[in-house]
Amino acid sequence: MTKTAASAPPTGFGLWVAGARPRTLPAAVVPVAVGTGVAAAFDGVIWWRALLALLVGLALQIGVNYANDYSDGIRGTDTERVGPLRLVGSGLVPAQQVKLAAFGSFAVAGLAGLVLTAVSGSWWLLLVGLSAVIAAWTYTGGPRPYGYMALGEVFVFIFFGLVAVCGTAFVQLEHLPALAWWVAVPVGLLACAMLMVNNIRDIPGDTAAGKRTLAVVLGEKISRRMYAATLALAFVLVALASAVGQDDSSPWLLLALLAIPLAVIPAKIVLKGAAGPALIPVLGATGKLQLAFGLTLTIGLVLS
Repeated sequence: MTKTAASAPPTGFGLWVAGARPRTLPAAVVPVAVGTGVAAAFDGVIWWRALLALLVGLALQIGVNYANDYSDGIRGTDTERVGPLRLVGSGLVPAQQVKLAAFGSFAVAGLAGLVLTAVSGSWWLLLVGLSAVIAAWTYTGGPRPYGYMALGEVFVFIFFGLVAVCGTAFVQLEHLPALAWWVAVPVGLLACAMLMVNNIRDIPGDTAAGKRTLAVVLGEKISRRMYAATLALAFVLVALASAVGQDDSSPWLLLALLAIPLAVIPAKIVLKGAAGPALIPVLGATGKLQLAFGLTLTIGLVLS
């Protein structure tokens, strides 16, 4: 039976909410907010397009969570685990229903993305969107899932960092300023940190199941240090982006540094060797850090 933080599993709609893994949703919200902040910096915000971009991001994140639940569940990876509820691995929901939920989420993301592509007139965005859906499914699905080959963080950085931030900025501005790339990198790093701490927690179970995540490949000690270094690097890059800015508005980006205190506690917990259930709160703390970082950085971009 799947081990969860709760004494009894939710039922009905609450079961599907738990399966969507709400603590991971900041990874979808933050890049859209920051990309919209970039658009604001150039006086180009189009709110309805920003909201559609948010729908794309949330639908993709929920879709990949359900797809991961389905694929790991049918492989038996989630039969014994420590962490949030898994629908298939726990036996609470039939695998086929979870698969359909994943495809339904991808369909919502695809329809919203199609509207954004049409209004922007940049039909190459369809290829970007298709790549995102394929990446979401093949994270743990298909014959050679890249999540089992220590590539999960790479794809998270690309799609929930570079693609999400730059794509959100592009569909509103219809061009892509260098500033978008500068702020997309730290956003992507924090998304990687979310996945990293999740995988550190799951090292024993993933090792036993033959799932070679980056944490499994690097080992626990190096992975813990990498998590802390990823958090630190995100703040360093924001400071660097402010320093190399070519106008007086650049110092506003330093507002993101106000989120540093929220990085200290989860980094300490991970570096001190917390394992298993003790790492579950770190996932939530990392999500709060993402939100605070994204909010302060977005405000800085708007003010600039």
